[in-house]
Amino acid sequence: MDTQPLYILLAEDDESDRRNFTEALAESKVRTSVQTVNDGVELMDYLRNEKNQLPDLLFLDLNMPRKNGLECLREIKSHIRLRDISVAIYSTSSSEADIEETFRSGANVYIKKPNDFAQLKESLNRVVRDAKAYQNPPYNKSLFLLRVG
Repeated sequence: MDTQPLYILLAEDDESDRRNFTEALAESKVRTSVQTVNDGVELMDYLRNEKNQLPDLLFLDLNMPRKNGLECLREIKSHIRLRDISVAIYSTSSSEADIEETFRSGANVYIKKPNDFAQLKESLNRVVRDAKAYQNPPYNKSLFLLRVG
């Protein structure tokens, strides 16, 4: 059994959303290691630095200053070193157009941010549990698709 924690990177500009996210994951049944960045520019700088470990799962807010989540997603999926990162869009938007566009652009997961902390814990636990399963055979990481909320 794999005992390594699932390495998660969160790109989120809202401080309270970052705090709620990390607190909710701390209570997850899946062992995780979480790092956060504040916007899309900081995210891309982090990912392009070859000294940094790539995340097993990237949670990406759509509405961020300087570089939005969709721009980051497209850049990640077009970069040979980054394209295999599993990406979970983590957004307040419930627009079907936004959801379809992110999946077409390569997202693996779309999570509408819950308004309630218990729902947030439940949603994140489901996503990280499934993401952890897809890290190992017989699962195929490229088939990891999920919509929550």
